[in-house]
Amino acid sequence: MAREWKSAEYHRLSDPQFSWGLKVIKKLEAMRLRGDERILDAGCGTGRVTAALLEALPRARVVAVDASENMVREARVTLAPFAERVTVEHLDLLRLSADQRFEVIFSTAVFHWIKDHDRLFANLHRALRPGGLLLAQCGGGPNLKLIRERADAIIRSPAYAAFFGNWQKVWEYPTPEVTAERLERAGFVDVATGLEAAPARLADVATFREFCATVILEPYLERLPPELQARFLDTITAQAAADDPPLTLDYWRLNLQARRASVGA
Repeated sequence: MAREWKSAEYHRLSDPQFSWGLKVIKKLEAMRLRGDERILDAGCGTGRVTAALLEALPRARVVAVDASENMVREARVTLAPFAERVTVEHLDLLRLSADQRFEVIFSTAVFHWIKDHDRLFANLHRALRPGGLLLAQCGGGPNLKLIRERADAIIRSPAYAAFFGNWQKVWEYPTPEVTAERLERAGFVDVATGLEAAPARLADVATFREFCATVILEPYLERLPPELQARFLDTITAQAAADDPPLTLDYWRLNLQARRASVGA
């Protein structure tokens, strides 16, 4: 079952994710598309980036999907002004079929929440028309290494360990090299991948704490009783406040671009 999100809070807090999405849109605009392409937004979240995509490509038609029902409900509100050109659907990308074909698959800040990248990329490849473009960005490599190490140290301590007996990794943060191999194995050509540092400094202690609770650490928090949730967040926030620079998340973006081969290529 896909995890659910506090979508209203995410919509309000996700300025870093929104800024990264705008950079991917700029790359897409620079590719000299026809402009009327059928685009899949693979993991639309609350629709903030999707709206910017629709504004940038005013003749494109977009199918925006997300595995979270809460995100889909929020996205339908966000994207109501574009109703003639966008369809919003509740869909897990690991269950994506080839029934609908797209000229472009676009995605930002999503793929790291999906552990099976071989299956993901195979599904995306099938959903593209011959010659179609995959342009995406997600977490990769050392993404959020510091906060993950701190969280893992906390859950190994006696007060928390009993709640994490069967703990498994939550995210998939591959290297560019591993991602390129997976894309090629799925059948993609013209593959390009790379890592980009994207540190995000939050405005104040309260914003940092709420951002971490909503955007990053929910998989930890959902295992804990309320009193330990508060202590967990307080500890993480205090550690970050003492950093230099303070309240900064060490985000790394994995950029990926590839195409499905044209017919006869």
